[in-house]
Amino acid sequence: MLRLFAVLLACCCLTISVEAADEHPTLPIGALAPDFSLKGVDGKTYSLASFKTKPILVVVFTCNHCPTAQAYEDRIIQLTKDYASRGVALVAISPNDPKAIRTNELDYTDLSDTYADMQVRAARKNFNFPYLYDGATQVTSRAYGPIATPHVFIFDKDRKLRFSGRIDNVEKPSKTPTIQDTRNALEALLMNKPVETPTTKVFGCSIKWAEKEDWLEKAKADWAKEPVDLKMISNDGIKRLLKNDGQKLRLINVWATWCGPCVSELPEFVTINRMYRKRDFEFITISADDPAKKDKVLKTLQQLQASGSNYLIDTDDKYQMIEAIDPNWQGALPYTILIEPGGKIVYAKQGTIDPAAMKTIIIDHPLIGRYF
Repeated sequence: MLRLFAVLLACCCLTISVEAADEHPTLPIGALAPDFSLKGVDGKTYSLASFKTKPILVVVFTCNHCPTAQAYEDRIIQLTKDYASRGVALVAISPNDPKAIRTNELDYTDLSDTYADMQVRAARKNFNFPYLYDGATQVTSRAYGPIATPHVFIFDKDRKLRFSGRIDNVEKPSKTPTIQDTRNALEALLMNKPVETPTTKVFGCSIKWAEKEDWLEKAKADWAKEPVDLKMISNDGIKRLLKNDGQKLRLINVWATWCGPCVSELPEFVTINRMYRKRDFEFITISADDPAKKDKVLKTLQQLQASGSNYLIDTDDKYQMIEAIDPNWQGALPYTILIEPGGKIVYAKQGTIDPAAMKTIIIDHPLIGRYF
């Protein structure tokens, strides 16, 4: 039981402890809404005055990378649709400092929480509400004190806080909530009634405050200590890799030390591996260098901290290697393939990849996914 509790504490997605919350106190019920001046993904600057004509203001602290936040995006969009004509304004704020997010905390996303990534996410999901960036200073977030993402704050016409808490009681979009906390609060306020349950606990990813930036430095130090190995592999061994008899989505990159584009893009694969390796995902490199270059290949992999599974072909016959990897491959490097369990190739690219597109393909694959 104690071990389970320790695991839960280590996860970024849980209700924050009272001690942690006290470092950034949550705005109490009845308090006036703190003003703000924040840039939205549309390039405009928003403040409380931007919503002064609306009797009710909903402020949702959310973000890109959190699986819980992503699970609620469509519901936030629907809330905006359902209540915009009834005098309710909704604005979303991303509170996270992108520099405080470890790469392995991005295991349920293809985007981090930078302003540029917020623009991508908003466009992709067609957000119908302002999406504001507070990651640079976090002044607004510290004033409101969100516990996790998402966290909803609802203010009345006098901009007094009347509700603080969750959207509803079910995280997974595929399930139907039985308690609609945010909607219940809005309905009460629209009828000039008190909110029956003015506060609830909030489940989601912890806020990435600027003081957590040292976590990233520690992570970098830990990654630098990971062993980097290199094994020889035959053409038959390559064919077995391509069959993918395991249960994981398998990403294979064929490269060589003499291939400039190969070496230049390998750090992107290292990042992808760090993002998803705790999921049903694995990354493998196959070097097309001559077997005699093993020391050089290993040194390059070590310099790049490529701690995944690394192989070097054991033959000088490159054409047999090409046929073993993929008969459809014409032979130019680099070459990247994504293979499902059972051997189905779902992605193949001769030449350098688009890292952003690659992350999206991986995270949207049914074996991986954006939600718990």
